[in-house]
Amino acid sequence: MKSMSNRLFLTFMLLLGTILAVLVIVIGQLFPVYLEQYNSQASSAIQEELNKVIEERQIELSEDDKEALFVVQTVGIDEQALSYSHTRLFTLLAILFIIAILLLGIVSRYMIRDFTAPIDNVTETALELAKGNYRARAHENEQERSMPLSHSINILARNLQDITTIREVEEERLKTLIENMGSSLMMIGREGNVSIVNRVFLNRFGMPLEDVKGKVFRTIGLPKSLEQFIDHVFLTEMPYRQQIKMEIQQEYYNNEVYGAPVIGDHGRWLGVVVVMHDITELVRLEQIRKDFVANVSHELRTPITSIKGFSETLLDGAYKDETMLLSFLEIIHKESNRLQMLIQDLLELSKIEQHGFTVNIMPMSLQEVLIRGAELTSPRLDEKNMSFNVDIARDVQVMGDANRIIQIVTNLITNAITYSPEDTVVTIRLKENEEYGILEIEDEGIGIEKNEIPRVFERFYRVDRARSRNSGGTGLGLAIVKHLVEAHNGRILVESEVGKGTKISVSIPKYSTETLI
Repeated sequence: MKSMSNRLFLTFMLLLGTILAVLVIVIGQLFPVYLEQYNSQASSAIQEELNKVIEERQIELSEDDKEALFVVQTVGIDEQALSYSHTRLFTLLAILFIIAILLLGIVSRYMIRDFTAPIDNVTETALELAKGNYRARAHENEQERSMPLSHSINILARNLQDITTIREVEEERLKTLIENMGSSLMMIGREGNVSIVNRVFLNRFGMPLEDVKGKVFRTIGLPKSLEQFIDHVFLTEMPYRQQIKMEIQQEYYNNEVYGAPVIGDHGRWLGVVVVMHDITELVRLEQIRKDFVANVSHELRTPITSIKGFSETLLDGAYKDETMLLSFLEIIHKESNRLQMLIQDLLELSKIEQHGFTVNIMPMSLQEVLIRGAELTSPRLDEKNMSFNVDIARDVQVMGDANRIIQIVTNLITNAITYSPEDTVVTIRLKENEEYGILEIEDEGIGIEKNEIPRVFERFYRVDRARSRNSGGTGLGLAIVKHLVEAHNGRILVESEVGKGTKISVSIPKYSTETLI
């Protein structure tokens, strides 16, 4: 920022030098005139003195003699002497000019630097502020005349720094809110270009940021239904809400989409903002609830209808036939048992799903539980002429509730027997890894389709409805198993192949001294 002081110094010295040079030239040019005037005045004075002397002494002189005497006494101007004096005068003036320029240059340089230094400092501070460095400050000195300007610049810098800090905090809060809001967000400018998208949106649609930001929303590959929704908001310039089912990466998602225009200052229309809430899970749960109600109604209707029908038949007189009476009573007893089992499983599942349900966790032997489960289910195994294949290398100590683990094992073995043909084998296997004790129940049954595996833990879901209903199952066993495994902080995994069988693995956290602590 020294250019200002340099320019000011050069301008001042050029002006001062010009004035001094003109003054020297004028003095030099006026010197002969002054000299000639001096010579004329000196000659007149001599003539007057000679006339006075002649008159006092009464000397008789003719006019020619007086004129000759006056000419002799007149001061003459020697051209050579005049030129010499002129040269010396110019030399002296030049020396004085140089000395004056040097002295004035030194003094003016100091004065200009002292005058412009605060201004240069204020200018540098202003440039730093223009670059965005709001921490820059100007020097404040009470002895300087520019102190009010420096003080004003510093107040401006502090205000800008405070405003910038507030803006950065607000931007960070807004960014954090947008990135962690859990819903997909997209803001589109008035020209149709995408200006803001959050991470949830990019992850949902599987798009990198550089392929979305700044691009026209119609060119980034959004589902047609979403494009039509955005077009509707653009055309109406009114808030709009709609449930849209979209296919994204070969999967269907249900979204609650809300769009609204963005209005800036003075009512200026800036674009639209679109927020998408993923309600796929809610829709799925709602469908499960509807299926559950339908299935419960169906499961209860069958035994109740049977009990009611056979009891009415007996009341109409069939009780007189002892053979028919015993047959009907056996059917009523069987259906009532089935109804009792269904209600017990529903109550058990409801109890497990209640908030605050816990299991009595303590160290226990997983081998003993497996053996006990096999003993409880062996009568049903004998009915189908099936056998167990026990693969237990050694016992594993886990942290669990023995009664609940037995319930898990018996349910899994019962399912394996139910969905397996006669003369097959159910394998019971016990393994472990660093974290879990693992029990596996593997059958040689009908298997499960790959796309049906995620649904096997739903209430009343059956792979083969006819066979499971005939076997007396309620369709709630695996749902109960899943909740009990989760209550133990364990994991359950299903592997199956149609026609070859199914293997269900249950992992329960192992016992260790650190677990007790």
